[in-house]
Amino acid sequence: MEPDVLEGVKLNWNPNTTIALNLAIAFIMLGVALGLDKDNFIQLFKNPKSTLTGIISQFILLPFFTFILVWLFNPLPGLALGMILVAACPGGNLSNFFSSIGKGNVALSISLTVAASFLAVIFTPLNFEFWGGMLDNTSGLLKTVNINFFQMAQLIFFTIALPLIIGIIFKEKLPSFTAKIIKPIKYISFLILIAIIGLALSSNFELFLGYYHYIIALVLIHNALALAIGYYFSRLMKLSEQDKRTITIETGIQNSGLGLLIIFSVFNGQGGMALIAAWWGIWHIISGFAISQFFVYRAASAAKAAASIVR
Repeated sequence: MEPDVLEGVKLNWNPNTTIALNLAIAFIMLGVALGLDKDNFIQLFKNPKSTLTGIISQFILLPFFTFILVWLFNPLPGLALGMILVAACPGGNLSNFFSSIGKGNVALSISLTVAASFLAVIFTPLNFEFWGGMLDNTSGLLKTVNINFFQMAQLIFFTIALPLIIGIIFKEKLPSFTAKIIKPIKYISFLILIAIIGLALSSNFELFLGYYHYIIALVLIHNALALAIGYYFSRLMKLSEQDKRTITIETGIQNSGLGLLIIFSVFNGQGGMALIAAWWGIWHIISGFAISQFFVYRAASAAKAAASIVR
């Protein structure tokens, strides 16, 4: 393997921005929680096969196949760890939006977002440490950072799980007020997410231009793999077309904002990891729109074909 040209590269970031990122992600998850109702929790138990398929796809299959991809391509250690970290993160809140416009099962999408957010407290650090430690080049980088499982779990709990709990209680106690603020909060959450990723890239744009040839193809292939895992595993499980679309999107849209937060809080902004997470955050918005529009087109084509048969 070629020398790690990204070793020692750190992104421009400061402690105040990390605090802002913590608060921003917590606010985004609060917005997700305010959109929940009891049906979303009933859905988890009412449709266990689809729920379990989505969870296995995100937390078992995606990290495993990411490990295989990293092993095959053997990228620079920082890039490899960035890919493993993104794969270990839960699905992003944008998945609900893309499931909606892609004619997926929105109730299942929201249910999986909730389940994945709570499970991430355990599975994200567990998957990251396990798969990151399986390769010689990445395990060396992990040792130099001295990853603390509980530190990462605590970070995820306070930024992901706790805001969900607060949001659920808030909606339960103040339903009328929640109904008034939910739409603005969703729009603001989306803009905050774009701003987080945009800030990470714009303040380090020259660095990105210097190393983009290491990053773009890896993220494109990795994201395509994630979408394929979601679709073909749910197809293997014989799920409905709606559920297949949702699990495809849930597996392909990862919480890259959380990935960036972990990188800056635990890894001191390690360049390769941060560039992967930041570019993933941009790319999965593009691929999310593309796959949802493809699903819409395919649904329309199937409806047209069915109508012509009836005639």
